[in-house]
Amino acid sequence: MTDPLAKILVADDEPDLRALLQRYLSDQGYTVRTVDGAGPLDVLLQRERFDVLVLDVMMPGEDGLAICRRLRAQGETIPILMLTARGDPVDRIIGLEMGADDYLPKPFNPRELLARIQAMVRRQRVLGAHTGPRQAGGRIVFGAFTLWLDERRLERNDGNDGHGAQDVPLTTGEFALLQALAQQPHRPLGRDRLIALAYGPDHTATDRSIDVQVMRLRKLIEADPAQPRHIRTVWGVGYVFVPDGAAPGGGAQP
Repeated sequence: MTDPLAKILVADDEPDLRALLQRYLSDQGYTVRTVDGAGPLDVLLQRERFDVLVLDVMMPGEDGLAICRRLRAQGETIPILMLTARGDPVDRIIGLEMGADDYLPKPFNPRELLARIQAMVRRQRVLGAHTGPRQAGGRIVFGAFTLWLDERRLERNDGNDGHGAQDVPLTTGEFALLQALAQQPHRPLGRDRLIALAYGPDHTATDRSIDVQVMRLRKLIEADPAQPRHIRTVWGVGYVFVPDGAAPGGGAQP
């Protein structure tokens, strides 16, 4: 039985699937709300806080990809698991690029959906407890940014004397990956190691999903994502985090 306080929001236009997921996830101890489209979804997100959004891609009107992209642009950081009847890997990559945290093609085994939701809830609740050196005061400072570990947020300071600070919206997955990198400065990390540090050894993330998340992080924290100062590529290895933007060793390239 899972934590009864965990709340799941399911958005799907298929009534039978909504009913099945409502019953199955409720039986597993989750509080579950279901909606059939973007309108009621927005209303519920404004009224309540959820741990995971299960979002169908193929919905009439505003589809799941458009909803995901819009929510992320609005600063919504809820973990999103996307469902689709299309199994093309390109669709999965597009979903990740829009800001989804995980992706499951239809038809699926409800137990697999449950396992993925459990992992997402667990990551969200233990985020900040990864191995690695924690910085004084629970924060990591790099460039114009401060990563607040305990508060699980990223802050950008564009002004002088501490003025002009503003939060940078990050999804749960983006925060987990940035923290994993920032807690291992100047240490080249392979994609498998990053998956384990950020999401846990049992996660189903792929090398490509790590690359997509890095691309999204670079757009958020780099002045020029094409010439990154902080998250650099180490060819043949993976990535290295450079807090001060100095040229790292070990063959790192922008």
